[in-house]
Amino acid sequence: MKPPLSVLVVTFNTRELTVGCIETFYDEAVAGAWEIILVDNGSSDGTIEAVKARFPAVRVIRSERNLGYAGGSNLGLRAAQGEVIILVNSDVLAPASVLRALRDTLMENPDIGAISPGLRRASGEPQPFAFGCDPTLRYLLRRGWRAIRRKGPLHDWAVSRPVNVDWVSGACLAVPDYVLRRVGPLDERFFLYFEDNDWCLRIRRAGWRVVYDPRWQVTHLGGASHPERRAVSQVYQRSLLAFYAKHYGPLATLALRLLLPVYNRLMGR
Repeated sequence: MKPPLSVLVVTFNTRELTVGCIETFYDEAVAGAWEIILVDNGSSDGTIEAVKARFPAVRVIRSERNLGYAGGSNLGLRAAQGEVIILVNSDVLAPASVLRALRDTLMENPDIGAISPGLRRASGEPQPFAFGCDPTLRYLLRRGWRAIRRKGPLHDWAVSRPVNVDWVSGACLAVPDYVLRRVGPLDERFFLYFEDNDWCLRIRRAGWRVVYDPRWQVTHLGGASHPERRAVSQVYQRSLLAFYAKHYGPLATLALRLLLPVYNRLMGR
């Protein structure tokens, strides 16, 4: 019999955060016969030992090297047996009640292929970039133009009702197993950033909706396993260019290369 839910946590040198993440839902998950999978991306801080000692029901998968978020997630996705699989960042605090609500929503609405709860910062404020539109040239130019005029973001991340969106953040993202079987796992060309955009685009193209549902909230502490800012910007740009090469073709990719220096200055990167 399939577990009702597989919760998949990927970690890289975030031992204390990982323990806090799993602790948030562990007791209820065990009582509900959920599957909990931890993928360790080659950590050197004792994460595996801490998790095994504290949470014996967790299935641990170890990678000898850092495969990135997509590569690490895919190790867990290939092993997951649940009816619904939820990706949870190691720096996310997600109560079991929220994870259960996401599963129930997917089971009750088979036209939804991916769903995220509301993401909140540790301060309680809505997290920027919790969802958005596909990063087309037109969209990026609109963002840049608003930045020039200091008009603020294009999206209201403080929404209070479910909304259909192009993509939701992989920080806490739930998909049914039949969607995973249809569209496949994350694309490992995206080491970090845009793997969630790409996945959601493929899910939409397969005919399902992508939904951001702020009726349930999780806390995303944010950025714990990121390298320093300049390195982050370089990884972001590589992933964005890879997204363009995959989905928009060589001309759009070339145009993006030419526009990136200006865009980065406008966005403060």
